[in-house]
Amino acid sequence: MPYPARHPFPTRWNDNDQYGHVNNTVYYEAMDTAINVWMMRYGGLDPQGEAIAVCASSACEYQSSASFPDELEVGIGVERLGTTSITWSLGILRAGEQEPIATGRFVHVFVDAATRRPTPVPAGMRAAIETELLIADENAGSQRS
Repeated sequence: MPYPARHPFPTRWNDNDQYGHVNNTVYYEAMDTAINVWMMRYGGLDPQGEAIAVCASSACEYQSSASFPDELEVGIGVERLGTTSITWSLGILRAGEQEPIATGRFVHVFVDAATRRPTPVPAGMRAAIETELLIADENAGSQRS
């Protein structure tokens, strides 16, 4: 799957676990960082603002391993853009390659920072996703609701 955006994910010496490969928790950290950098840079997310994105669900499936000093990237796409949530489609890829060594999914729900009650995805974020990241479903069109 081609990902509309990519974020660098250079491995570090301490990312390797006792089995000699990048530990699974590092993949989650890389995906979370890539999403948040994208939201702040392109979607106008202010982590100290009125509407914040909290992770409601996450998953990762591993196809092959990596280890330091591999140069990796996080591929970023949006599978579904809802009223108050975003379902991110993510891939961990070797730099410049197309096939992911791991695939991930995060669901972020936007909430009011003070009340922690769901709030609509901010307009700037919605516009940036619709323009840059929404992955079209070839059979049913883009996934919006």
